[in-house]
Amino acid sequence: MRVAIVEDDPDQAALLRLWLSTDGDYDCHLFDDGVKAIKAFQKDSYDLILLDWYMPEMNGLEVLAWIRKNLDWRVPVIFVTQRDDEESLVFALENGADDYVSKPIKSLELKARIRALLRRSYGDKVDENKLLQFGSFCFDIQRKQLFMGQEAITLTQKEFELGLFLFRNAGRLMSRAHLLESVWGHSAELNTRTLDTHISRLRKKMHLGEAVGWRLTSVYHHGYRLETI
Repeated sequence: MRVAIVEDDPDQAALLRLWLSTDGDYDCHLFDDGVKAIKAFQKDSYDLILLDWYMPEMNGLEVLAWIRKNLDWRVPVIFVTQRDDEESLVFALENGADDYVSKPIKSLELKARIRALLRRSYGDKVDENKLLQFGSFCFDIQRKQLFMGQEAITLTQKEFELGLFLFRNAGRLMSRAHLLESVWGHSAELNTRTLDTHISRLRKKMHLGEAVGWRLTSVYHHGYRLETI
């Protein structure tokens, strides 16, 4: 999972990244002010955002307003703040925040809140013995096989993983970096041509288009979106 940490205190930001990176499930990206964060959000995608309240240039509420106006509504935002008065926290929640943690932050509490929000937003992790159905497509997780109706579609391992990731995130605009890191590894440093080649193969092998009710579109300077037709 890709996490954006928007925090102007470098020590606090480093501590948050250490806590989450230690679990192995989170790839953290740090931004020390709201303006830098928004520039990143315009070209990249994230699964969750940790947002400080007090920051230079733009405060957390201003960044939150931009997020809710411009990003996928499913991306959860957790406020990390020293403020603990009920009026402020209710205002933040009513204006788009999903949760908040008060400083000083407790590691286990933060991780528990993050896991709960990610489950609510994207569902549980894939069960290795599960069959996942998306319209006429069925992903057999255990055998790493894809079926369209009764017909098996031959995919490489990475094509299968990429296809499954796209279908589990259908409707979301996913950046190239997000897709590379999620399918090829946290520190993937592959040429984006690798991703584009796999996308092209998926389109052809799965016959994505009106006939099957799904389309996979390229968004210039950003990434890809899989959606129903």
